[in-house]
Formats: sequence, structure tokens, C-alpha cells
Amino acid sequence: MTLLADGNNELWRISPAGEVEVVPRDYEEKRLNGIIGTPDGRYLYVADVGARKTFRYAIGPDGTLSGKKLFCEMGSDGMTIDSEGNLYLTGMGVTVFSPQGERIQHVPVPSSWTSNVCFCGKDGQTLVITASDKLFGLRMRVKGVGSQ
Repeated sequence: MTLLADGNNELWRISPAGEVEVVPRDYEEKRLNGIIGTPDGRYLYVADVGARKTFRYAIGPDGTLSGKKLFCEMGSDGMTIDSEGNLYLTGMGVTVFSPQGERIQHVPVPSSWTSNVCFCGKDGQTLVITASDKLFGLRMRVKGVGSQ
């Protein structure tokens, strides 16, 4: 299963059989942008940068989404997940949330906007932040997960 966000505030699902469908929505969304699944395949995070919210969905065995819930009151342009399950959201710096949706850290970035974030390096412990006019690297105690 592949999930994609498009410019029309819709999520698209591509099944393992190659069938394409729009994920049903509740029309609360304003501007969907960031999207990432957990490495265990259980949850999908979808950021709505327009509404300044990030939601979490449960992913069923067949790839369907259910149980949409507000994860945090922050939208995001890009996002990533670390080895402890923490979610990193971008915008005005990088803000880190626990798997329960609690804000646990904020990394200020000397730029007007941060657009994306990922872990890289041989050991996966360098957090790379793309900003409006610069690129930043930050050594971390945790690793990124999945393909970054």
C-alpha cells in the first residue's frame, strides 16, 4: 500500500494490486502536506499545515485508514520519525512530539521557515533540516527509522 497527499487536499491510496482510490475525508482539512507512516505499519501521520494540526490514523491490515484523531495542534511541511517513535515536525524550527502527542523538544533554527527534516549519515544519527535559505545538520542521540 502506498499513500500520497496531493495538491487538492486529498489522500490517495494505491493498493498492492495497483488500484488507486481517494481516501474518504471529513472535509475538515485545509492544506494537507506532510505525511509519514510508522515503521511498524500501524499508524499514518498526516499534517494539515493550513489548519495547523497533525492527525493520526490507524492503518488496517488491508491498508485502509480508520480512527482519525488529532495528534497535535501543529501542522507541518515535512516530517520524520526517530527510533523511539517520536515525530519531528517542521515550520518555525523543528518540534518533536512523543508517540502520545506530547511536545518534548523544540529545535530553533535561524531561518524564517523549515521545510523538511530527515535522519542521515552512516549511523542514521544526523538530523538534516532544510530551511528557506540554509541547510542544517544536528548530531542526535537517537536514530532515524525507515528509508529517509
